[in-house]
Amino acid sequence: HVQLVESGGGSVQAGGSLRLSCAASGYTYSSYCMGWFRQAPGKEREGVARFNTADGRADYADSVKDRFTISRDNNKNTLYLQMNSLKPGDTAMYYCAAARDSYCYLPLSPEGFGYWGQGTQVTVS
Repeated sequence: HVQLVESGGGSVQAGGSLRLSCAASGYTYSSYCMGWFRQAPGKEREGVARFNTADGRADYADSVKDRFTISRDNNKNTLYLQMNSLKPGDTAMYYCAAARDSYCYLPLSPEGFGYWGQGTQVTVS
């Protein structure tokens, strides 16, 4: 089954940048919907961005548009999330997740994503 390992989190001042990485292995299907999600204390997990490996299409939550960029290195089987102009409201545990590629055509939501990494903490002060 798919295994996902995130890295790259940390503490940064407002306005700063971080790049998260998600190393993936154990793919069964030829294409997946890969996503980044986050969960702040006391809040529900929410979608941040996702990438369809079938067609290369990316989409974002309104709260991160024009600040975050999701990308994938096929050779390294690694998903990235470049986060710029970070705000204190971006503070959360960030998770990488995978689902069948059809989920990339549904509203951005954690539902349907069956494979999850352990998470990496991002703190913006």
